[in-house]
Amino acid sequence: MIDLHTHSILSDGVLIPSELARRALVAGYEAIAITDHVDHSNIEAVISGLVKASEALNKYWDIFVIPGVEITHAPLEAFEELTEYARERGAKIVVGHGESPVEPVIEGTNKAAILAGVDILAHPGSITEEDATLAKEKGVYLEITARGGHSDKNEHVFNIAGKTGASLVLNTDSHAPGDLFSIEKREEVLNSLTSQADIKASILCNSEKILAKVK
Repeated sequence: MIDLHTHSILSDGVLIPSELARRALVAGYEAIAITDHVDHSNIEAVISGLVKASEALNKYWDIFVIPGVEITHAPLEAFEELTEYARERGAKIVVGHGESPVEPVIEGTNKAAILAGVDILAHPGSITEEDATLAKEKGVYLEITARGGHSDKNEHVFNIAGKTGASLVLNTDSHAPGDLFSIEKREEVLNSLTSQADIKASILCNSEKILAKVK
């Protein structure tokens, strides 16, 4: 299993990076990206900590840990500079915190994150067909999420990706141990959207494609 959107105690998760990675390893994960919430206040410290932790864990454990960030509730005008800064400092996965239906995210955040070139647009809520088309053009993956509340718009995201050809990726947005995937939980989320094995396989394959790029 591969999960490209999780959180540690460096933002609002409950586990330090090593325990999060250890629990993912025991759960059967091949790779995990730790993508803590950042804005201008903490981006340097978060990336520095995650890069150090990832380097150490990858040296000793049979799980590939990827340092990343989730740019969260940032001014629209700041997404590009934060994305570039994150990559310069060593973030291998940049997630944009999309327009979730359960948070007061600034309208236009989906588009700003896509234009900034994030890797994944997390829980993009009622994303428009225009923005999904832009995501396809920019190579930005739209997230299907297992996280409660954020997941209320999974069906919309799935359907609009089908219309526009935008690529989908499945993540947990884990904040606590119980959020991590099991095979059964992963299948449950996919089955809630489609019964077509080829489509489910394609979504999972997208995680493998992203992993191959950052390894």
